[in-house]
Amino acid sequence: MQRAASAAAHLGFRGQALSLVPGRGLSGTQDALRRTPLYDFHLAHGGKLVAFAGWRLPVQYRDSHVHSHLHTRRHCSLFDVSHMLQTKIHGRDRVKLMESLVVGDIAELRPNQGTLSLFTNEAGGILDDLIVTNTSEGHLYVVSNAGCRDKDLALMQDKVRELQSRGSDVGLEVVDNALLALQGPTAARVLQAGVADDLRKLPFMTSAVMEVFGVPSCRVTRCGYTGEDGVEISVPVAGAVRLATALLGNPEVKLAGLAARDSLRLEAGLCLYGSDIDEHTTPVEGSLGWTLVIVPQLQGKVQRRRVGLTCEGAPMRPHSPILSAEGTVIGAVTSGCPSPCLKRNVAMGYVLSEYSRPGTPLLVQVRRQQQVAVVSKMPFVPTNYYTLK
Repeated sequence: MQRAASAAAHLGFRGQALSLVPGRGLSGTQDALRRTPLYDFHLAHGGKLVAFAGWRLPVQYRDSHVHSHLHTRRHCSLFDVSHMLQTKIHGRDRVKLMESLVVGDIAELRPNQGTLSLFTNEAGGILDDLIVTNTSEGHLYVVSNAGCRDKDLALMQDKVRELQSRGSDVGLEVVDNALLALQGPTAARVLQAGVADDLRKLPFMTSAVMEVFGVPSCRVTRCGYTGEDGVEISVPVAGAVRLATALLGNPEVKLAGLAARDSLRLEAGLCLYGSDIDEHTTPVEGSLGWTLVIVPQLQGKVQRRRVGLTCEGAPMRPHSPILSAEGTVIGAVTSGCPSPCLKRNVAMGYVLSEYSRPGTPLLVQVRRQQQVAVVSKMPFVPTNYYTLK
């Protein structure tokens, strides 16, 4: 229990309460928290449940956070990410709707190709990051963050009503499927045993609907949040436990929770919405300029940029001040943890642009002590996404 509580504290998600109670896994407003279709499955497999983004989710299982992290890098792990918001945009004007809300070029996506994009406000701030897939079934499939569920739905529903009032053919559907992420270098080999489709023909950021281990109508997308090869499987609720059980039957697969997911994505240099990016962050500041189609911001200067940091000593944590070598505060850490793979502390944060060059020596204030840090290129650990040769 103490180890699980430590893992929960490690996450440090902004605005998300994480609490544990022996035997029940949760404290606080239990009745207000949603359960994924795998809730009982998690308890049966030793999952330590925490409150996150309005849901009860496993922070870890019987294995330690570090063991789960390293298993994902060396083999593969199964994550329950059913808390994510899944939606479909229907109608002839579905691309028009999405391109009115995001910064990406959705019209250029090939059938079953997806892209990371961003909802932005009028000032250019990031409202959420999301993946949009142009399916061959005639709709857009959108996956966005659970913590932004209400505002994302309101944003899309308002735009649907606006376009419908002008005669556009467009509609929005919330998808109630579970969402399972199988991540790691052996993920494709594990999954291939349960599908007829040749996964060698499914590169990074593409998807297809297929039967998976006997469960029909699953959408398999080659993507993830760990930096490793892997898939996210949108599966009908009735088949979720069956599919998870089948995958876990392979000795390559172990269950992993929020703690490992957070340290894996940090090693991969991937942002957590609400910590590393938010509505006060622009895409260029967040080093996400590649998502932009409209590029005036790319041509101008920005005052701050998101950078990677490495340091010795105590781990860097969110909100730790970042200082110049002369001791002037120039920014703050947004995410940080000890890297299980590198055996040193890694973090990301924002600094004034003139201090953002890799190799720049800086200071980070941790527990009232200043320790030396260095601006480092991200990802900290090389990514292993599958692309066609």
